[in-house]
Amino acid sequence: MLQTNIKTKTLPLIVFSVVIFITQFEASSENMGYLNSVLTSSSQVHADDAPVSGGGLSQNGKFSYGYASSPGKRSSMEDFYETRIDGVDGEIVGLFGVFDGHGGARAAEYVKQNLFSNLISHPNFISDTKSAIADAYNHTDSEFLKSENNQNRDAGSTASTAILVGDRLLVANVGDSRAVICRGGNAIAVSRDHKPDQTDERQRIEDAGGFVMWAGTWRVGGVLAVSRAFGDRLLKQYVVADPEIQEEKIDSSLEFLILASDGLWDVVTNEEAVEMIKVIQDPEQAAKRLMQEAYQRGSADNITCVVVRFLADQGGSSRSISA
Repeated sequence: MLQTNIKTKTLPLIVFSVVIFITQFEASSENMGYLNSVLTSSSQVHADDAPVSGGGLSQNGKFSYGYASSPGKRSSMEDFYETRIDGVDGEIVGLFGVFDGHGGARAAEYVKQNLFSNLISHPNFISDTKSAIADAYNHTDSEFLKSENNQNRDAGSTASTAILVGDRLLVANVGDSRAVICRGGNAIAVSRDHKPDQTDERQRIEDAGGFVMWAGTWRVGGVLAVSRAFGDRLLKQYVVADPEIQEEKIDSSLEFLILASDGLWDVVTNEEAVEMIKVIQDPEQAAKRLMQEAYQRGSADNITCVVVRFLADQGGSSRSISA
């Protein structure tokens, strides 16, 4: 895992990167505006933010969930999360997400408020869930970008989401928040961190006319440390919101799922996270344990964790939405 002392997704005041960015990119005034806005922006400060946690149980008794979120050592909070249980065509649906903002909280908050509503209202949500997820990601991104027309600085966000429909778990990811499952006692990553130096991501960016360079870590255009994200209007040609989607079967070997921002994964491995909470049956307590461990290990970022535990005694019908 790549470690760096520069934790922000967007580049701080580093003069050499400005020079290289201008020289290599031969940026238009629009791209230059993005660089300037990134370098001079400051996040909205929520000095009184305190850690929060919570959880719940699905009406059909098939899964329980918990979350924990903290600004950590940062004075600004750009992480958001969503834990939602809904009924679609008579089917209980679980929707869980972690959204890690950069350049401010606007994009992450927008995605939290709109992504799942756009998804469950998609006409093919039940019949073709994967295509509905891809459509919802891109539609939400487009609508956010429209809402940003009057903003003078860019904002963006990752999204790591898990959709539970019947005996199916669909994980979709954009950016470097991550989803990890415990199946048969083993930690398995079910999403891929989207980093600019990955061979296929670099090729995609370069094919679109962009470039990737080192500035504390690998960055798109010398600015952005993730290669896929919501928002980032002035880099949108290169930084797409197309999710990678992986499907898992919910059966007796699937124990639990962890969704978390990189505030956890920067300092805790997939295997460590799974081992740490295996014996913790309450998913809220499990999420808090992960959050606290990341903080104690010196994570410099916001820390948000969602844990979904699949219950062995899966009584009830998945087609009932009564409590």
